Amino acid sequence: MAELHPILPFNGDVPKHDTAVLVVDMQRAFMSDTDSLGRSGLDMSPLRAAIPGCVKLVNLARASGVPVIFTRYVYMPGMVDFGALHGVAPEARLASNSLGFGTEEIELIPELGARPDEVVIDKSRPSAFYGTRLEPVLTGMGVRNLIICGVTTNICVETTARDAGQRDYGTYVIKDAVAEFLPERNHYALFGIAWMFGHVAELAQVERSWAAVPASKAG
Repeated sequence: MAELHPILPFNGDVPKHDTAVLVVDMQRAFMSDTDSLGRSGLDMSPLRAAIPGCVKLVNLARASGVPVIFTRYVYMPGMVDFGALHGVAPEARLASNSLGFGTEEIELIPELGARPDEVVIDKSRPSAFYGTRLEPVLTGMGVRNLIICGVTTNICVETTARDAGQRDYGTYVIKDAVAEFLPERNHYALFGIAWMFGHVAELAQVERSWAAVPASKAG
């Protein structure tokens, strides 16, 4: 693999006030080789690398009084919002009701322990903002900073981060809590985010930054 351009470093503090953690598409289908995406020919194993970091970040957020929001990639009954046939084996995925509403594979992975009072945003496009209630939810919660983790770095994480950055949210993508099918795609997604749309930070920076802020100031 050719030498990759370095990602712009982030040396500041990750905000805790007016902040939410956004966990992107950590669903069974994206972690399993036996569900529809795996059966379509994709090797899902690289995406499982995001699980430990996402679990750690979610638990840290809960302990720090920072709200956690989850997204799920879900198509409506009848796959009416599947859209244009793009990506890997689209005809097969359409025919198999891949990520279809009501299927078990769309559920969040149990490792995250999603709670009944935590918001879940369903979407049928890569961006968590497009065609969803995410922005009204963030406004209602007083959130101005998003800390993003999940899968995949180059598609749903990056698209969501770009949309967040263009809406003037403080945008932080956690590099050890995301995953992608190919390392080059992972790297250059983070490279582009750090170049223009937000910051690329690590879990240790989140933990250090939040530890310095009293719990009463968490939003």
